[in-house]
Amino acid sequence: MKIITNIPLDKNAIDMSCAKYSNTDVLLCHDDELEGRRIAYIFYLVPPWTKNDGGSLDLYTTDELGQPDKIVKSLIPEWNSLVFFEVTPVSFHQVSEVISDKTRLSISGWFHGPPIDRPSPNKELPQTKQRPIPLRDEILISWVNPMYLQPDIVDDIRESFEENSEIELKDFLLEEKYDALLEELKHENTKWTRIGPDNKRKYEKADESSLTSHVRECLELFKSEPMFKLLTTFTGLKLSDVDINSSENSEKNENEGKPNDSITTTETLAEDKDKLINEKSYRCHGKVCRWSHGCYTLIHDNDPEASEMALDCLFFVGCCDWQGDFGGYTSYLARDEDEELLTINPCSNSMALVYRDPDTLKFVKHINNHCKNSENDAGSSSSSKNISEQFYNIMCTYFE
Repeated sequence: MKIITNIPLDKNAIDMSCAKYSNTDVLLCHDDELEGRRIAYIFYLVPPWTKNDGGSLDLYTTDELGQPDKIVKSLIPEWNSLVFFEVTPVSFHQVSEVISDKTRLSISGWFHGPPIDRPSPNKELPQTKQRPIPLRDEILISWVNPMYLQPDIVDDIRESFEENSEIELKDFLLEEKYDALLEELKHENTKWTRIGPDNKRKYEKADESSLTSHVRECLELFKSEPMFKLLTTFTGLKLSDVDINSSENSEKNENEGKPNDSITTTETLAEDKDKLINEKSYRCHGKVCRWSHGCYTLIHDNDPEASEMALDCLFFVGCCDWQGDFGGYTSYLARDEDEELLTINPCSNSMALVYRDPDTLKFVKHINNHCKNSENDAGSSSSSKNISEQFYNIMCTYFE
């Protein structure tokens, strides 16, 4: 190997292990970089193998930032063959998902040598945070299940959230609004952009300028002042100037003879509300996403939001009967721990709220080929069954 590569290698420092890949197994995009690794190798012990079996070794080009860009070569496993490549800051590769019932066996590892200089990794900019959109409180009545606007239900939600730092609210939107939202998300004029790079994430995001009316209005709802207020009452977090329908406010309103029949009957803020909002730090960012076979997100270094406390909001559309073994669920982990703290499965018309701190990490599990081979409810209120290969969600993050 030293003669072939002309790289000085330490004959006493060789890693070796055996890997077995079966249907749905995948090794997502990475670069193999660890101190001293100089040559990666794979020796294949596979049955007759074709492209249709998956399990190829895919090699990437990189963009101007040194991030993986496009797959330029896919090597099909072959019995008694050896593949090797130099480990560098741009040696991005993956093992594609095995999609047949064959078993992909290999022996792999690294030859070590003197470390080389590595450039500093690219640091992503944080997503742009925006102030809440100033909409009227009545938008909640027109969109949200009235159950979630009742003071006694709100109190129960808040009590549960304060105890667990998370909650799932099913049937969150009115049924007719949800059905319209699902139908419009499928509209052919909606433009979807693949979001990467592959060593961090892979899913599709909707271009907001292409959103149809119901989808745009729903996204604005999640970014609006009324939603900030509602989330304040659900969670106890300081996401608005008014803690609507808290026990204290309820008692105060009753004493002052002010109406308090629902969460939307709050006294109008003072005339200088806009000035107050501008001085407050609470912000959010949100997007509409589409998830299908091959989509995922990964825990990675240099996440610009990893050091912040935040409230994650995941609202799911079009995923009735989505099964856990498809992937696509969101997992929360404690930093430096393997055990999951929380798993959120896609569930139609369900809103999940999770409060995370800097020691809490999350990822979306890779969606495997089983989602393409199962009969699922497409997500409407009808009882008809259709092949469902994807789902949608509105993902928002709120900051106090």
